[in-house]
Amino acid sequence: MGVTGLEKLEWLSRFIDQTPGDKQIGGKPRQVPGVCWSRVAPSIPPNPKLILWSKEMANKLKLERGHELVLGGGSVVDGMLPYAQRYGGHQFGNWAHQLGDGRAITLGEVQLPDEVLELQLKGAGTTPYSRFADGKAVLRSSVREFLCSEAMFHLNVPTTRALSLVTTGEMVTRDVMYDGNPAPEIGAVVCRVAPSFIRFGSFQIHTADGNYDALRQLLEHTVKNHFPQHSVADDNGRINWLTHVAEQTAIMISNWMRVGFVHGVMNTDNMSIHGLTIDYGPYGWLENYDHDWTPNTTDSSRRRYRYDQQPQIGAWNVARLLESIAPLMDDVELLYQVLERYNQYYSELQNSMWLEKLGMENLQESDETLVDELTSLLQQVETDMTIFFRLLSAVEQPDITLLKAAFYDQDNIPVTEWNVWLNKWWKRVDGLPNRDKMNEVNPKYVLRNWMAQLAIDGAEAGDYSICEELYQLLKQPYAEQPEFDEKWFKKRPEWARHRVGCSMLSCSS
Repeated sequence: MGVTGLEKLEWLSRFIDQTPGDKQIGGKPRQVPGVCWSRVAPSIPPNPKLILWSKEMANKLKLERGHELVLGGGSVVDGMLPYAQRYGGHQFGNWAHQLGDGRAITLGEVQLPDEVLELQLKGAGTTPYSRFADGKAVLRSSVREFLCSEAMFHLNVPTTRALSLVTTGEMVTRDVMYDGNPAPEIGAVVCRVAPSFIRFGSFQIHTADGNYDALRQLLEHTVKNHFPQHSVADDNGRINWLTHVAEQTAIMISNWMRVGFVHGVMNTDNMSIHGLTIDYGPYGWLENYDHDWTPNTTDSSRRRYRYDQQPQIGAWNVARLLESIAPLMDDVELLYQVLERYNQYYSELQNSMWLEKLGMENLQESDETLVDELTSLLQQVETDMTIFFRLLSAVEQPDITLLKAAFYDQDNIPVTEWNVWLNKWWKRVDGLPNRDKMNEVNPKYVLRNWMAQLAIDGAEAGDYSICEELYQLLKQPYAEQPEFDEKWFKKRPEWARHRVGCSMLSCSS
């Protein structure tokens, strides 16, 4: 099969065919009880322009570059049956009932030789689930989603992907920080790709409604099409499937912790049933190694979704998924073992992660203390996480002066304490850390918020060169790319410390 267009792809409509749906097509935002989806039509953009294109994703789909009108939301091709999914969710720990795709519209599923992928437009207009919003997205948030989803893929973090970013030729009004200062911004649409966009909240909404028939249909559809190695015909099958979902969730979050990623909005409606990072809003990477950091201003007082709480929130969210499946269980007590497995498996993953990050072989009893001492030291003086671990892989002797470039305040490094720890680590690895493994798990380049902001600043001025440069750079985050070191392998600039978009982000980001 050669390169072709969207109209030549083999489109499927399994979700619509196999789950209950809304009898009304389109319409104003409203409650739609008992359904999994509503048919909708994307909004026609006045002047769509293709700005960013993932050649990798396009090659997988066998697509030629282009399709601005369709990927900008203005047209559909034969085989597409666009819809918005209905789901609920716990937002910041509180049940919010019906949420759904308020600014996302699925075009359909594409059958490929070895898999099926769903194509979804984010920012293509109003759906029945838009509530009081317009269903649109802006260039700022679209650049962040496109770059981050592709960067995460190359970091080996489970994630949705991006195919394209199209500006729509219209201005969209947004209040960036929710502080009463709305302003017009450039409208844009991202086409994102995943096996499906089914979430924990997709199941929760039906249990909350008491609609167990819809719950059962959704569960059967999900397992039949996306987890064919499993069966949900009995309790044992349901437990095995839920355990798989819990393990995939643990893998995802362990990888977040490995690279210093903070999602920012771990609501249950933002948890993929596939264990994929989904819905890139106010995310960020740790600059300073601060366990209490969250990029989300909405969460600044409670810090529910801060960096070091992400594993526990993952467990909390898995528990909510288990509750949603409970009405279909004959023996609900069996569900407890799924949560136990999540916690056990996450602990195993963390142990493996630290061994790899520190270039050590075979877990030893003293390793937990070594790691605890390290994470404590990293927080004593403002320390760049990415740079520290990358430089650690290159040291030839246990001397903290070789790692000075990772510290923001180099005059106040606790030298003695650090050298004590480095000597312990050096002895633990017999002076021969596994540098190859360290450089496979400790990235040299990540999409820091200030880097994304520079790309956004350029894009809003009509210059997409920084977007393209970062896109190419982040395809090889573990590789040495010395031509980019002066520009991108460095600590957060001082101008970015408190700038909106760098240190402060809202759910509209």
